[in-house]
Amino acid sequence: MPEKATTSRARSDLRKGKAKSTAAGEFVREEMEHIREGKHGARSAKQAIAIGLSKARRAGIDPGKPRTKRARKQAKRDTARAHSHKAVSRTRSRATSKALKREGHAAASHKSLARQAHRSASRRTHAQRSASARKAAATRKREAA
Repeated sequence: MPEKATTSRARSDLRKGKAKSTAAGEFVREEMEHIREGKHGARSAKQAIAIGLSKARRAGIDPGKPRTKRARKQAKRDTARAHSHKAVSRTRSRATSKALKREGHAAASHKSLARQAHRSASRRTHAQRSASARKAAATRKREAA
């Protein structure tokens, strides 16, 4: 269950006209904080990010369509979860928490996040990176006005 402040920050981002993925980033940020404060761990930065995005989808903020077929299937389940009011299985929830508690905390380190960001950026073309930078600059201009 995401914190109320996280959900309100994400909704505020959407009202400001920021991208859906930026709003979902608030949930990823919350997840990193949880790992850093020792609430639980994660196997990798990628897993930590995936947990955050999953929480965002379940909270009704869709960050967009994932690339892999398996991730798309899970995203569909998460989005459906946002629209249903079905109770969470205590047994499954406890098992997930227990498994994450056994993982390390290095996934949220600055080094591993930087490595993940670098790898992610290297998969994008120069034109894609440039376009997203222009889009970000436009958002900043709107915010300042």
